[in-house]
Amino acid sequence: MKINSICGLALLGVTAAAVAARRSSGAPRIDTSNLSGSTAVVTGGGSGIGRSLAMLLAQRGARVHVADLDGPSAEAVAGAVRAAGGDAVAHAVNVADAASVARFADGVFADGPVDLLFNNAGVGHAGAVADTTLEDWRRLIDVNLLGVVHGLHAFLPRLLAQDRPAQIVNTASMAGLVPVPGLAAYSATKAAVVGLTDALDIELRGTQVRVCALCPGVINTAIISTSTMRGDWAQRQARTVELYAKRGTSPDVVARQALAGVTRGRTIVPTPRYQVVPHWLLKRASPRAGRAVSVAASRYLTRSQ
Repeated sequence: MKINSICGLALLGVTAAAVAARRSSGAPRIDTSNLSGSTAVVTGGGSGIGRSLAMLLAQRGARVHVADLDGPSAEAVAGAVRAAGGDAVAHAVNVADAASVARFADGVFADGPVDLLFNNAGVGHAGAVADTTLEDWRRLIDVNLLGVVHGLHAFLPRLLAQDRPAQIVNTASMAGLVPVPGLAAYSATKAAVVGLTDALDIELRGTQVRVCALCPGVINTAIISTSTMRGDWAQRQARTVELYAKRGTSPDVVARQALAGVTRGRTIVPTPRYQVVPHWLLKRASPRAGRAVSVAASRYLTRSQ
């Protein structure tokens, strides 16, 4: 592709940029620079992005309910928050189980109103669709999609009933915005979260509750080491973990940009912006060019391994 063609596509992306930067519903925004007196809930809070969110929320004054499938990991993060002078409570929660999330919500609301809900728990997967088992599909859908649904089902009606400003952040992925070869199954669940969030944002107009989708790119967390990998991807898992460790962005950056997106009232929060936004806007301006970039990026990562 010629340079002038790329520049032309970049200019066409201005319209897409306006869409990407659109603000959420007209509900009052929460100023995340000072969260004193607020209560935040973070699922998948025992590691990675969830841990960084919990630490930053507490640092800014929020009481944080740290939930994770791994109870000891949740307690370790809550303990780190308390050691740093913050306020946190740990919970063992299986977001794939609606009853578990409902019990969690009961306990949280018994403690008082909720101001911020981060439906962040998720699992990774890589491999061609032909190599992906039905069990893989069910696990991805149960955690990545239904985990968000269960969080909304348990928390949203009560957030609305509070009749006070509240914010929901659903963790999706860059893979939910652009095509990524080898991540089709994972992308399907994350694209569903983006679509769910986008539609819910419209539904919530006129209420005091806002919602946004957090879309991280390549982040240095343990998700790759704990991901299910099939086919050729399984043979490259160790090298992929090393690649993410070397070139992945810190989850602390994701946490800061997530809270900035909340303060600004964004509906879609790509992070890190330099990594996600160009590819996303190119795809919106020219799907064909966006696909070419996806293929080139996949080949580069393969060669790097």
